[in-house]
Amino acid sequence: MLPIYMIDRQRQHHQQEQSMASWRYVVAVVAMLVVLAPCDEAVKVHVSILNRLGKGRSIDIHCQSKDNDLGLHTIPDGGEYGWDFSVNAFGSTLFYCDLAWEAVPEFHFDAYAYWRDQNRCSSQCSWLLAQEGVYGLNEGTGLWEFMYAWGS
Repeated sequence: MLPIYMIDRQRQHHQQEQSMASWRYVVAVVAMLVVLAPCDEAVKVHVSILNRLGKGRSIDIHCQSKDNDLGLHTIPDGGEYGWDFSVNAFGSTLFYCDLAWEAVPEFHFDAYAYWRDQNRCSSQCSWLLAQEGVYGLNEGTGLWEFMYAWGS
């Protein structure tokens, strides 16, 4: 039989182990909540696509992400189509569009790709569709940059 002071020591050690296990559990739960909780500070982005083809030419466009299908829209000459979204926490947000008009029966481009656009257009991504191709507005410089030729 163990002396009383040894039994007390074992009991204290066991209580300390339980306390540490409980503390680790609390820390793990709090860490998971921080990672998984929606962030009120999520980066919000607006994408707009401007039709500047001219001569009354409209363009059909269908944009989507992995999670959001925005449907088919027709943008009249001089018109604009846009949408808002929040960038995901993993930095993998991607919206892509398929479009067609009389001279181009089929064209695909990325309207927002986090890896490309986090600096180029962090909150306002504007695209201009012109006869020669697609231009993207660089927020930093304020200049339209030629991004895609219709044949590419």
